[in-house]
Amino acid sequence: MTKKFPFYTWFLFVALSALGVFLFITPINTADGMKVPIAILANMLAGKVEPFIHWFALVTFIIAAAGSVIMQFIPQKGPRTLMDSLFRVNWFWTIMRVLAVIFTTMYLFQFGPASFISEDTAGILIDPASGLITFMFVLFLFAGLLLPLLTDFGLLEFFGSMMVKIMRPLFKIPGRAAVDCLASWVGDGTIGVLLTSKQYEEKNYTGREAATIATTFSVVSITFCLVVIETIGIEEYFLQFYASVVFCGLILAFIMPRIYPLKQKADTLIDGTEAPANREEVKEGFNVFTFGLHNALTKADSNKKLGKIVAGGFKNVLEMWFAVTPIIMAFGTIALVLAEFTSVFRILGMPFEPILTLLQIPETSEAAQTMIVGFADMLLPSVLGAGIESELTRFFIATVSVTQLIYLSEVGGLILGTKLPLKIWDLFVIFLIRTIISIPIIAAIAHIIF
Repeated sequence: MTKKFPFYTWFLFVALSALGVFLFITPINTADGMKVPIAILANMLAGKVEPFIHWFALVTFIIAAAGSVIMQFIPQKGPRTLMDSLFRVNWFWTIMRVLAVIFTTMYLFQFGPASFISEDTAGILIDPASGLITFMFVLFLFAGLLLPLLTDFGLLEFFGSMMVKIMRPLFKIPGRAAVDCLASWVGDGTIGVLLTSKQYEEKNYTGREAATIATTFSVVSITFCLVVIETIGIEEYFLQFYASVVFCGLILAFIMPRIYPLKQKADTLIDGTEAPANREEVKEGFNVFTFGLHNALTKADSNKKLGKIVAGGFKNVLEMWFAVTPIIMAFGTIALVLAEFTSVFRILGMPFEPILTLLQIPETSEAAQTMIVGFADMLLPSVLGAGIESELTRFFIATVSVTQLIYLSEVGGLILGTKLPLKIWDLFVIFLIRTIISIPIIAAIAHIIF
């Protein structure tokens, strides 16, 4: 039976979780179309900070790059600290942070190759009035501070436990994985990856289960989805867009564990032993609903110190600013230069042209070149597709880019940095398979909507 919890605990669970759902998930009709409240707040603040936000971004990139370089020469001692979380990355990601500083400086001071300081390359990302990176700084401020409303007061535990009976038969993963999955879908893909990695290291998941969860459910957050639709200009279709992402994502979640390469992963714990047969049983005296409610209230009860929650929110903000934005600036600039001044992505996308033509996607050639670039960064397809005239095609590109899921600038890079049994070849194969399966599904939905 569920034990007695004080009224304050019930208030934290019900009221704060409901506030989180309202801010992150509930669309509101505005003069610019349907937007969730957190995006409205971000747009309001973006107008206020426009005169200096690009300089703030440059300073942030410099700190991120300098801190990462310094950390390369300081061995880690003891538990991982906040400084480790912000700056201790491998040399590849350190170089990407340095490149973010270089590209931003070149654009702001207008020196260097024309291709790198163009309004159509670095300008799309760092321009103070309309740049993606500058808007993301503001959006991540609200997202980081308010994300605990979704993750820290029992919402994930409640729905996670409610899904115990369907996770194993449908997706071949433990019921407890519902918490990791929901953390990704309503929070952030990186949260899901970190949770999954920790569960794998603590022997709660087998290698196959952990690999499946990390590459199937670590979808970009609702906040990042907002950036996608803002970028490509389909804000008024948020509900249709996100419903399509969820629908296609669930189909992929059913298929991917049953095929290569996830099916071939060893179904053993991290030390090579077999997982206990009774590890998913609901505790005696509970049913699925009461067990979920008990877990939710227990979670809320453990987070009564709101000061600690606020501190965790600021940590989220710093991690987004220092870890995510410079990588997107680096990858984004390089990819946009390749897209605008070379034929690389057009060539890589050519095999998709007959497929998109068969599916009657307008502006086929422009759409095809966005199909592969998402492996570098999930925002790039929307950046490249923003100038396409057809709303159907822009909707198609944005939705496919999110359902592709694996992108090296964040989720993919994070997976490679953990002990999860996944190599870069696995990630690329999974990315391609997800893309190929998503294309006809999203095309059909796009034709229905438009």
